[in-house]
Amino acid sequence: MANSLPTEFDVVIIGTGLPESILAAASSRSGQRVLHVDFRSYYGGNWASFSFSGLLSWLKEYQQNCVDGEESTAAWQDLIHKTEKAITLRKKDETIQHVEVFCYASQDLDDSVEEIGALLKNPSSVASSTLTEPLDSACLGEDKHPVHVTSYEMPAKDTSKSGGEISLEVNDVEETMEKEKDCGDRTCAHTVSDGDKDENKPVEEVNTDQPKRNRITYSQIVKEGRRFNIDLVSKLLYSQGLLIDLLIKSNVSRYAEFKNVTRILAFWEGKVEQVPCSRADVFNSKELTMVEKRMLMKFLTFCFDYEQYPDEYEAFKQCSFSEYLKTKKLTPSLQHFVLHSIAMTSESSCTTVDGLKATKNFLRCLGRFGNTPFLFPLYGQGEIPQCFCRMCAVFGGIYCLRHKVQCLVVDKESGRCKAIIDHFGQRINAKYFIVEDSYLSEETCSSVQYKQMSRAVLITDQSILKTDSDQQISILIVPPAEPGACAVRVTELCSSTMTCMKDTHLVHLTCSSSKTAREDLESVVKKLFTPYAETEIDKEELEKPRLLWVLYFNMRDSSGISRSSYNDLPSNVYVCSGPDCGLGNEHAVKQAETLFHEIFPSEEFCPPPPNPEDIIFDGDDRQPEPPGTNNIIVAELESSEESKILESPGKLLQN
Repeated sequence: MANSLPTEFDVVIIGTGLPESILAAASSRSGQRVLHVDFRSYYGGNWASFSFSGLLSWLKEYQQNCVDGEESTAAWQDLIHKTEKAITLRKKDETIQHVEVFCYASQDLDDSVEEIGALLKNPSSVASSTLTEPLDSACLGEDKHPVHVTSYEMPAKDTSKSGGEISLEVNDVEETMEKEKDCGDRTCAHTVSDGDKDENKPVEEVNTDQPKRNRITYSQIVKEGRRFNIDLVSKLLYSQGLLIDLLIKSNVSRYAEFKNVTRILAFWEGKVEQVPCSRADVFNSKELTMVEKRMLMKFLTFCFDYEQYPDEYEAFKQCSFSEYLKTKKLTPSLQHFVLHSIAMTSESSCTTVDGLKATKNFLRCLGRFGNTPFLFPLYGQGEIPQCFCRMCAVFGGIYCLRHKVQCLVVDKESGRCKAIIDHFGQRINAKYFIVEDSYLSEETCSSVQYKQMSRAVLITDQSILKTDSDQQISILIVPPAEPGACAVRVTELCSSTMTCMKDTHLVHLTCSSSKTAREDLESVVKKLFTPYAETEIDKEELEKPRLLWVLYFNMRDSSGISRSSYNDLPSNVYVCSGPDCGLGNEHAVKQAETLFHEIFPSEEFCPPPPNPEDIIFDGDDRQPEPPGTNNIIVAELESSEESKILESPGKLLQN
């Protein structure tokens, strides 16, 4: 059991976010004894993904954290010797604030609203609910209609790959749609509901003159809740980015599947338009004139090798990228596309060099796996930390969820951390300690200045830009309405990504915070969507996607904080940040690799695992051992353990 853990480890890692999980995998792969713990009941921390009921349970936990008093834990003061001191850790996660929930989908009170296989019992019939404090009971409805939820642990999806493939598996739309039925049913682990059976029936033709929309109720969302995988943080993977390279190099990519982002969109003159990315897209575009196509191709060709032509931009190094674009004879629409949809930078804060770097990075990622530079992991961003946790466990790492750490034990003379004491009162010794920022106490972080990001999660009934196919994955940057404000990044996911139910879309909005999430993002939501109603008012509103359910919240951005900002941090304690506001995962991978080389400077970071076919066992070149001997070959053990994990990876993530 968890209260009888081994007492000696090389590395103890507290928190299961992406950088911590990468470090756990790298440490375990290099032969270190790793203990990886998290007080939460799920993997990923603020990088996690939830089903719909799981998200409501997550909100309920934060609500209870604001109301409940301190939990009783085993006394640890007696375990501290006279030559030691204790650094207490935070008992509650305070990285989420200003949660507000709105339900626009109609309530079907006659229907049973219990999720297939699940946790949620009776959601409130209130049309909308608001929460302006960090958490309040209003987020789940009024008191007269309470929501009963239990603690929720994310199921481990069986997305592993057989064989020793090194390349990423990237599915196209048609292939994934075939898998959607199987994967969705497999995740539910219960008999298929009537609603699921209806999905297999032929779809009737719809009169295009009078578009007819499916009526989606809140009851349906709850019933199909396990088809949702809702990310707390919205990220995409650059196809030539650090995370993709690491997944391929370490062979962790075998545990995940990916889809191409199919469209890059732009918000121009009040309309959403598709941006041409590749050469073929540019010349096939009907939105651009022939002159604009030539101008755009000439500029993008220059950006791809801009370092070779310093005379073209040296004089503009101190200028913003938007000012530099005005000197390149680009039309206003092309300037907008390059700035917001290709470089994806802000008008005010991005310098010319940074803009050229971002444009080049976009261009060099084109064509590796598809027509856009981005990939999205099936089942959501929360799969990626779990993939690295699987790798750590394959090489001997030990995992404990729902396992709280009360304090770090520090030797007064050397100033180094010697051990942790958990909530059972057990003292666990180690050489190195890696802690996620949210675990550090207020006293340790009193000098730290945190940033915040504003997040919104929307469930809608159709895409923001309708095409022949409703299976599109899109990214859109909405420029700020006022100078100096932040642009809003919009990511729209379809059901073939395994993140939402059929006939719905899951939309993520992200920006740097200046106010509460609702105040920062509501204006963009109103531009692109309209609240669900049985009857629409005008034609313009009819063309917009309808909102079914909305969640706003602010999340702490702890990236970019130097080690010196923390008070009295022992030399062998290393801090990992939570998710940053950027689109990619570069910061998390860089941080994990930097910390790994600080701890183990002579070890390779996440080397490829051994190929079982290339392993030469000690017994191959020697005489058979006498009967009764029991030689254990480490390479054989690792290979057999890994094969077991590949056969049933879901068992690995059980607590």
